Amino acid sequence: MTTTKQQLATALAETGYVADEGLATALVLTEMLKRPLLLEGEAGVGKTEVAKALAKLENTDLIRLQCYEGLDRSDAIYEWNYQRQLLAIKAHEGSGETADAIEEAVFSEKYLLERPLLAAIRQDKAPVLLIDEIDRADEEFEAFLLEILSDYQVSIPELGTVGAKSIPRVVLTSNGTRELSDALRRRCLYHYVDYPAPDREARILLSRVEGLDAKLALQIAELMGNLRKEDLAKVPGVAETIDWASALIGLGGRNNLHDQRELIFETLACVLKTREDQARVTKDVTDRLLGKVA
Repeated sequence: MTTTKQQLATALAETGYVADEGLATALVLTEMLKRPLLLEGEAGVGKTEVAKALAKLENTDLIRLQCYEGLDRSDAIYEWNYQRQLLAIKAHEGSGETADAIEEAVFSEKYLLERPLLAAIRQDKAPVLLIDEIDRADEEFEAFLLEILSDYQVSIPELGTVGAKSIPRVVLTSNGTRELSDALRRRCLYHYVDYPAPDREARILLSRVEGLDAKLALQIAELMGNLRKEDLAKVPGVAETIDWASALIGLGGRNNLHDQRELIFETLACVLKTREDQARVTKDVTDRLLGKVA
């Protein structure tokens, strides 16, 4: 694993993720201290992409747990394949086996369904475990998640304690829809992921959009930065910027945004995702925002 923030930032850039200095430092520290990393920020700033880039960089599996309200242990850790167990019990009927023997047979590895948290600690090679949008899960889920992140082991009553074969690199993301517990924050290292500055967003565009030159990339990034300062119901993220740049290039956009005002307005569907926002950003508003672009 790369050990300095400069080396790590360069290596991540080669995978297509342009990290700032603070994020690169946080990622180095997670490896050094063997601690999970909590990434917080608005939706669309690239938090999930950090885990994907890290897995690609380390040439390992990415195991993702998507959180939601009502998420419980059976969805996150493991559950039994009840249908197969019932079929097995019926098959054992009349065999003369004792109830204990049948129970031992059906509560075995053969009938165990791994979910992301259990799968992550049973890999021979340490994976990247992405716990996405942890703020959408309930506080009760946080409680047993902390147990796993502390000891990296799972207790399965029928099988015993399953210890980790390898310690995964853990990345948690939060959009800030609810306040996370102090216990979870203490367990993790922390980095706030903000919308990128225009120069960094331009570098992201150049790494993701084929046929884009540096001048146009910077203009698109500056225009997007201006757009995000408007009173929008849904502020567009980096993914929308990439879509917009791809659309402009695909529709024959030239190397200067000032020469394609109509095309800019016509492709706003790539970045404005509500009726209210599309009504708010009129041609006059688009011209005003473009006027601030060099």
